[in-house]
Amino acid sequence: MKLHKEGTWILIIGFVLLIAASIPLYLNGSTLSYIAIAALTIFFGFVVWFFRNPLREAKSEALEIVAPVDGKVVVIEKVFEKEYLKKEVMQVSIFMSPLNVHVCRYPVAGEVTYTKYHPGKYLVAFHPKSSELNERTTTVVKAVNGTEVLFRQIAGALARRIVLYAKPGDKAVAGTEYGFIKFGSRLDVFLPLDAEILCKLGDKTKGAVDIIAKLKE
Repeated sequence: MKLHKEGTWILIIGFVLLIAASIPLYLNGSTLSYIAIAALTIFFGFVVWFFRNPLREAKSEALEIVAPVDGKVVVIEKVFEKEYLKKEVMQVSIFMSPLNVHVCRYPVAGEVTYTKYHPGKYLVAFHPKSSELNERTTTVVKAVNGTEVLFRQIAGALARRIVLYAKPGDKAVAGTEYGFIKFGSRLDVFLPLDAEILCKLGDKTKGAVDIIAKLKE
């Protein structure tokens, strides 16, 4: 299993702390001490699991929108996007629990035309206002037909760091990594009103694998 680079120092420090805590507990020799060691080990195992980075390659056509993350579709609605597109669009939001893979992938191929980081609050990621108030990043990719697709990483109640690698001028390849969010979070995709939505509320998505929409020619 490949681990994400964003977890390197967290895992190193966590392992050192696990050993440091386990040695005196082991020397104590009591049943409770062994239970505590087991609990700490399980927790560390969860942190390792969280930073997994499965290798995936999108098998999508040029105008297909692939799921940018693993998670659950929690919003499909018409909204007014006021930061960059400044028009009505269709919003598709995918919520990631702490158990999901948190690698963020380009949903469409094209060229990155805009990126911006916004500091903010840490409301639960499924809160209606989290898209506007939470810590977040905005990225826009111009697809091959000239349509600009905006997508937004949103921190959740547990997330305290969003990582964005994309920058204007970059070539976006659908399904490849453009960022990472640490712990519970959400990702919004904003599509033209005439885009064909191929997912529904409650669907479980697999990043870089599932097709969630398709742009018009």
